[in-house]
Amino acid sequence: MTKRLTEVAKKAGVSEATVSRVLNGRDGVSEATRTAVLTALDVLGYERPTKLRGERARLVGLVLPELQNPIFPALAEVVTGSLAQRGYTPALCARTIGGVSEMDYVEMLLDHQVSGVIFAGGSYALADARHDHYRRLTDRGLPVVLVNAGVDELGFPRVSTDDAVAVEQAYGHLRSLGHERIGMVLGPEGHVPSRRKLDAMVQAASWGDVERECVERSSFSMEGARVAATKLVERGVTGIICASDVLALGTIRAARRLGRSVPTDISVVGFDDSAFMTCTDPPLTTVRQPIETMGQAAVDLLVTQIEGVGVLQDELLFEPELVVRGSTAPAPRR
Repeated sequence: MTKRLTEVAKKAGVSEATVSRVLNGRDGVSEATRTAVLTALDVLGYERPTKLRGERARLVGLVLPELQNPIFPALAEVVTGSLAQRGYTPALCARTIGGVSEMDYVEMLLDHQVSGVIFAGGSYALADARHDHYRRLTDRGLPVVLVNAGVDELGFPRVSTDDAVAVEQAYGHLRSLGHERIGMVLGPEGHVPSRRKLDAMVQAASWGDVERECVERSSFSMEGARVAATKLVERGVTGIICASDVLALGTIRAARRLGRSVPTDISVVGFDDSAFMTCTDPPLTTVRQPIETMGQAAVDLLVTQIEGVGVLQDELLFEPELVVRGSTAPAPRR
């Protein structure tokens, strides 16, 4: 108990006596100090006293699928900074292979009486994944915001990049360079943002059943993209639109292993404009997600729910921007 008092007092910036008064429910402590102590208790992983467990902490969970893809640390930086400015303490939960699952993180966040949760790139975006843990959040009435498209029936507010505009920009760019046989490397079959990108491509390029052989699916890894892109290159595709920058880098690797040059033989367009894409060889042409604007919007939506002002159920779509660099060039002459 003494160790706990010391740690919580240090974290909250108050005396141990003040911590004791808060934990015992005594008067004489300001609401701001009381909130600071309870938040410190939550952050340090200590259980609240039974009589205080019904109150939510000013703690907000941010659940990410990974941190290896630079786009997720970039989003985390925006969200955590914005939460701190609004007086909330962010709790970053990043999944790893063989580590804590998204479902387990939800349970941990519920145990800590969080005020709300922001998800990015979770199983909500996979139509065939389990969604039971999201329904637990709904049952608890917990404010939730999803970043980028998810399955419709969950009913959470969403902040998304407009996938249709992204594909229109990428496809229009490749067509302007003379590419006629254009393919796509997308995420898994049930991945909702990838599904939206494919629908947009079908419309923009007037694709029929024959052209769908220009689409390959992959996990969101360079290794998976290399396998998928190899098939497209072997089918004579000269321009490839990818559902992420990581997939684009795997596609460039595939082209080179087949003895093709990027962009002389194969042009590649990514999606995200994550960190270091200017430093790749060649620098990557990509469609930039407006991560800063989206991250701030996600926090605004969540705080609005927490404060009981109202819930916007509509999906907010943000327009991306094509950034042309060195991985695209005029189509090779036949």
